[in-house]
Amino acid sequence: MLLRCILNDKPVEIEADPTMTLLDLLREKLHLTGTKKSCGVGECGACTVLVDGEPVNSCLYMAGKIQGKTIYTVEGLAEDGRLSALQQSFLDHHAVQCGFCTPGMLMSAKALLLHNPHPTEQEIRRALSGNLCRCTGYTAIVEAVQDAADKLGGQADAAADQ
Repeated sequence: MLLRCILNDKPVEIEADPTMTLLDLLREKLHLTGTKKSCGVGECGACTVLVDGEPVNSCLYMAGKIQGKTIYTVEGLAEDGRLSALQQSFLDHHAVQCGFCTPGMLMSAKALLLHNPHPTEQEIRRALSGNLCRCTGYTAIVEAVQDAADKLGGQADAAADQ
């Protein structure tokens, strides 16, 4: 089946089995390996990507469902070859240890900030609740998301004032 979508702001057409998972399509056919394959049953969140602005577990999402949709992966976060504010906050707050959960955490955080530019700590924790990290106590990750929200929210507020 010929699948057409927007992937990380670029139109994509690819011949693929519509019953393969989006995760396998991304990693095996499109060679975007930032999205991690871990549990395979939607429990860990390592494979989280955005489909039309909503976080999905790509290990459970069938490739045939991407027809006409907009998909973002962790590779799409960088801006002009530079880390996004969210990615930089993860580094600044030491919210990355082994790094395996980081792409999914970043994408869940991105979805939250798209819908809620000024989240509370509780809202951040709820948004990340589908993402498991086996290395940290989540404190640094939550702080990183809050810092990015503060920086990005301040930019959006300043633009709105002009």
